[in-house]
Order: sequence, then C-alpha cells, then structure tokens
Amino acid sequence: MGSYLDTYGVQEARRGRLIKRIVYSALGLVVASLAGWFFLRNYAEESRVRDFVVLLEKKDYKAAHALWGCTEAAPCRDYGYTRFVEDWGPTAGAVARVKVKSCDGGIIQFLTVQGKETLLYVDRQTRVISFAPWPVCTPHVKI
Repeated sequence: MGSYLDTYGVQEARRGRLIKRIVYSALGLVVASLAGWFFLRNYAEESRVRDFVVLLEKKDYKAAHALWGCTEAAPCRDYGYTRFVEDWGPTAGAVARVKVKSCDGGIIQFLTVQGKETLLYVDRQTRVISFAPWPVCTPHVKI
C-alpha cells in the first residue's frame, strides 16, 4: 500500500522539466533562425550571380545579358548587347567568384576575370546585376 507522501513533488518536477524543455526549445529556435538568416540572407542575390557565371560558361550570352535587365523588349541604353559580348564574351576567359559583401540594398560580388578583379552589384529588390558603381560599400556585416 502506498503512502500519502509517495507522490509528493512529482507533478512539480514534471512541470519544471516541461518548462525547461520549452525554454531550451525556444532558445534553440532563436539560435537556428539567426544562423539561418546570417548564412542565407544573400542567397537569392548570390544565386543570381552564380546563374550569370553558369550562363557565361554555356556561352548563352543573351540569357546572361537578360540578368542585367536588358532584353530585346527593353534594351539597355548604356550597356547594349554588343558591348556586353565585348566584356563577357569568348575573349573574357574564365570567370571565378571570389567573395561577397553585403551592402545597403544589395550585395557586391567580387569576380576574377582574366586575373583582374571585377565588382558586380546585385539589387535586392529587382535582382538585376550591374557593375558596382563604387569599390566598397557600407557593409552591414562583413563576411
């Protein structure tokens, strides 16, 4: 036969374990969310540059030029297709992505083209690629 005090404190211990699990789960969720944001915040922009480099390797210059926001329906006034092919065509050589800086409104992707560093800017809202108009930016977080 059980005693009156056999179950004394059991419910309080269960409640304590449940509260600890909830607090640890919430902290883990916050840490995972922050880590995900930190590592994936530039994913869309970086994948745009990655697609651009892949299109250049495939020699699909029309599609690569379209990533700059230049199409036959809406051609670019200052960066036409012939100029684009001069810069990025068969004579450009291999293109290698080096590093990324996160900036206000977009990212700056550092590329190496024929041993020279080229800076590309990708706008966060439109995902349009262009040459970076400045060598450095005001970074939120340096990578």
